[in-house]
Amino acid sequence: GSVLFLRHALAPGNGDPADFTLDDCASQRNLDAVGRRQAATLGELFRQHAIAFPRIYSSQWCRCRETARLLEMGPVVDLPGLNSFYQGIVPREATLDALRAAISELPDDGGLTLMVTHYVTISAITDIGVASGEAVAFDPATGRAVKLDLAQ
Repeated sequence: GSVLFLRHALAPGNGDPADFTLDDCASQRNLDAVGRRQAATLGELFRQHAIAFPRIYSSQWCRCRETARLLEMGPVVDLPGLNSFYQGIVPREATLDALRAAISELPDDGGLTLMVTHYVTISAITDIGVASGEAVAFDPATGRAVKLDLAQ
């Protein structure tokens, strides 16, 4: 597929604290040391296999931004359509509509787009569940999705 959805690296726990604030990483569930190593290792794996991403987008949640940054694959752009609607912090349908619109506007240049996001977002678009640091290749033209084995 031309889109690779990657769930953020390991951030222990479930959901976000009640005092969650989008602009305050201290109020969010974040990557731990294992998650930071996991993200860096995934970046190394992509480089070893000569996988490049001309476009890298991330949810605005800190754990996704940090995962994308630690991959060291290039500049990262926030995409609100990748945000988590798990706890109702953002509205589900409006968020997914924004994501679908962004995907439909991706250039058809053969380049692979990386989207770092959350379980609920990946599952809603692809019908595939993933653990932290797992990925799904998605072809927007056909809707076909395949979970990838990123054995490290």
